Amino acid sequence: MDTTLYNAMVHAHSIGRWIVLVLLLFAIVNSLLAGRRPFIKSDNRLGLLLTIFADLMLLIGIYLYIVGDKGYKIFNTAGGMSEVMKSPGLRFYAVEHIAGMLIAIVLIHIGKAQARKPIGDRAKHRRTLLFYLLALLIILVSIPWPFRAVAGHWF
Repeated sequence: MDTTLYNAMVHAHSIGRWIVLVLLLFAIVNSLLAGRRPFIKSDNRLGLLLTIFADLMLLIGIYLYIVGDKGYKIFNTAGGMSEVMKSPGLRFYAVEHIAGMLIAIVLIHIGKAQARKPIGDRAKHRRTLLFYLLALLIILVSIPWPFRAVAGHWF
């Protein structure tokens, strides 16, 4: 494993998390304050930018899961799936983090797709708000925050 590339990807994934969170918060506030305002081009661009960065974080995360020691290699080093599931720290990185983030990215894509439906503008804003809020909650639970016992350190 090339540790310099791996470390660069870990840092990119960590920094990219903040970009996704900020874009998600902007999209939520935008939908929340929109009211009956028409769904305009900037609303669509914000959703597009959010999905692009979320997908980019997914690709980097998949790379880290395949190459890194906190990914699928945990199953071999820990002695199988049953041992991984017994340990909260191992389970978080091997199963919970990736599953939560995949669900959140799917919700972001569903929220973005709601904007393309031929429905009223108010309904578009409400639906994107709902799916983006759900994605935000799942992301916040799935991030390995430093104050969580299972997380260890970010880098």
